[in-house]
Amino acid sequence: MNNSVVIKGNKNGIVVVLDKNIEFDELKNCLIEKFTSASKFFENANMAISFEGRKLSDNEEREILDVIDKETELNIVCVIDNDELRQQYFKNAVDTKIAESCAHSGQFYKGTLRSGQVLESESSIIILGDVNPGGKVIAKGNVVVLGSLKGNIFAGAGGDEDAFVVAIEMDPMQIRIGSVIARCSDSTTKSKLKKSEAKIAYVEDGNIYIEKLEKDVLSDIRV
Repeated sequence: MNNSVVIKGNKNGIVVVLDKNIEFDELKNCLIEKFTSASKFFENANMAISFEGRKLSDNEEREILDVIDKETELNIVCVIDNDELRQQYFKNAVDTKIAESCAHSGQFYKGTLRSGQVLESESSIIILGDVNPGGKVIAKGNVVVLGSLKGNIFAGAGGDEDAFVVAIEMDPMQIRIGSVIARCSDSTTKSKLKKSEAKIAYVEDGNIYIEKLEKDVLSDIRV
């Protein structure tokens, strides 16, 4: 049996142990074989993933994630960096799609938006920081908060109900998309919105829905 790739799983995620002594192309073939044979165990599962045994470059990690995406129905929601146990981060493919959708016609803002501050954009905007309670963002396009969202957000301010809002920590006071408004309840919404878990808010059938940021959800979003 070829043990160049070993998959260890638990209820929270999977650990992929990689042989450091073989060429990467050979390792990819082993990955394809291993995940193809194990695909039935991962059907539509949402899991975190971590890699051990071999130092991977960003490109190599992306290629491995692409193999997993192609060979299984496993939804990778985050990659854990075992070297420093850093905070969970967006899966590369998801992160790239979000950045591209905003960067093509949007802008970046770096910093924390504090109470009383208002940030306006004529297009989409990516915020590299937090939106604190009392802070407000108004954008004619999409809003992506690469931090904590606890203030007020108005996306699609020109009437675009196809706009969306994404945040690493989604705990807003109010979200408005186009003409649709949703106010988060202290007693119900906060218990449902897990801290440090990327979520997306969008309009469907006249209502605003907030869901975990996953590949299947992104594929339905119009950009």
